[in-house]
Amino acid sequence: MGHLVRITTDCLLGTRMHLKDKIIIITGGCQGLGRSMAEYLAAKGAKLALVDLNQEKLDQAVAACKALGVEARSYLCNVANEEQVTQMVAQVAEDFGAIHGLINNAGILRDGLLLRVKDGEMTKMSLAQWQAVIDVNLTGVFLCTREVAAKMIELKNQGAIINISSISRAGNVGQTNYSAAKAGVAAATVTWAKELARYGIRVAGIAPGFIETEMTLGMKPEALEKMTSGIPLKRMGKPEEIAHSAAYILENDYYSGRILELDGGLRI
Repeated sequence: MGHLVRITTDCLLGTRMHLKDKIIIITGGCQGLGRSMAEYLAAKGAKLALVDLNQEKLDQAVAACKALGVEARSYLCNVANEEQVTQMVAQVAEDFGAIHGLINNAGILRDGLLLRVKDGEMTKMSLAQWQAVIDVNLTGVFLCTREVAAKMIELKNQGAIINISSISRAGNVGQTNYSAAKAGVAAATVTWAKELARYGIRVAGIAPGFIETEMTLGMKPEALEKMTSGIPLKRMGKPEEIAHSAAYILENDYYSGRILELDGGLRI
């Protein structure tokens, strides 16, 4: 008979990152998906550093998190500005004494066709339209990930970084800039997961489909109906469902290097 090997539950399940008292940075944290994730994580006991450019809305989001019994602070920062990102991360580390996670959620839209010909007149997507989205949605993710990972290594903090990609990363009409940025984010996620694993830092992504946010709820009813009719589940996702997935990634210490798609089956 062979030797019996005793395997403990910890060996089978690995460890789990408990969110209570963990310090999580969320960019674009004052509204929409960012605020929803902040409140969801606050309810689990996480301490939040919310980053955005609107102080009034940041104050409201911070107050909502504090009402759930946790520490929360606001930071004004343009994620596309290297100096501001470096200063913000250093300030968060000084204020909280540690950093255990980052959610790269900040993003903008500047939709438009690459070329459009109407009544004999041609219009083109401008370089400014392209660059603005690349700067925030891709370069901003790079800067924040680089600086947070560096600070986590310096402080010997382990944890996770979550990048918000999109199902548009596969290509979407009218979104050359946005699709390119989100595809870049997805590729970078896999790369960073491989590079940072040795330091105890996991990197993963979430690719939302159509989600109920201020932007989508402001659309005309007929446009919303057309949008949802193509989704197998026949509804848009809710911000809390994205937040739930962010918490899952943060808590599951074996989830890394993958993009979790949340689209109601749209890209089956």
